[in-house]
Amino acid sequence: MISTIGQLFISNAYADGGAPAPQGSIMEFLPLIALVAVFYFLILRPQQKRAKEQKAMIEALQKGDEVATVGGVLGKVTKVGEDSAAIEIADNVVIQVQKAAIQNVLPKGTIKSI
Repeated sequence: MISTIGQLFISNAYADGGAPAPQGSIMEFLPLIALVAVFYFLILRPQQKRAKEQKAMIEALQKGDEVATVGGVLGKVTKVGEDSAAIEIADNVVIQVQKAAIQNVLPKGTIKSI
C-alpha cells in the first residue's frame, strides 16, 4: 500500500532531451509592445494633455475671473497669490482656496445667471 501511494507523488526521471530551440522572435513581444502603445495613447497622453491645460489655466488666473472649485463652489477671484486665490462667493464673503482646487474658469456673467 505504501509503494502505491509513494508512486503517486514520485515522478519518473527521464533523460534530458537537450536544450530547446531558441525562440528569439520579435513576434512574441509584439502583443506586449502593442499593449504598451495602446495604454500610452489612450490613458497617459490624454492625462498629460489635461494636466498641461489645467496648469496653463491656473497660471492665467487673474482678478475678476469667475471660477468653479473642485468642491462645487462658484465665485469671483478677488486676489491671486502664488499658491492660493481669494474667491468672493457672496457679498462680503471671501474664501481662500489653493489654486490647484480651481477646476475651471467660467465665462463672464455665469454666476449672475445662476
